[in-house]
Amino acid sequence: MSACCQERTVDQGQLDQILQLYQGQPSALIEVLHQVQEIIGYLPREVQGKIAKALGVSRGEVYSVVSFYSHFTIKPKGKYQVCMCKGTACYVKGSPEILDRFEKELGIEAGDTTDDGKYSLEVVRCLGACGLGPVMTVNGNAHGLLKPEKALAVLKKYV
Repeated sequence: MSACCQERTVDQGQLDQILQLYQGQPSALIEVLHQVQEIIGYLPREVQGKIAKALGVSRGEVYSVVSFYSHFTIKPKGKYQVCMCKGTACYVKGSPEILDRFEKELGIEAGDTTDDGKYSLEVVRCLGACGLGPVMTVNGNAHGLLKPEKALAVLKKYV
């Protein structure tokens, strides 16, 4: 699952199980971050502290990894994670116009989540489907050959 996911209630049992499995293994940091984000949906500071303690690394090291990799997030994401490709092929085929329409329609900028927690809008550099550009994903489901109206219609299916 991608970072594109909704905030979930922390299942302390699952979190503890992951931390116990990798106790004292600093080399497992990225794997632990992936697993924890999978169950929670993001990596809040207090959870980063628990990860640091369990693995025997500093909080700063955990935060450095979380903030370096775009896959990880410290903010809860919307129920529907919309990722718009702005790779070269998608860009020249019109992804900036689609992104502008999404920002106006949702009332947010790329990188933000709507106040109701329904949508998060992200920009990605390439989704690997250049022949179908412009391409977007919603919760990992790809939609291609988009024009602004078609893209808005796709978005409205996720209400």
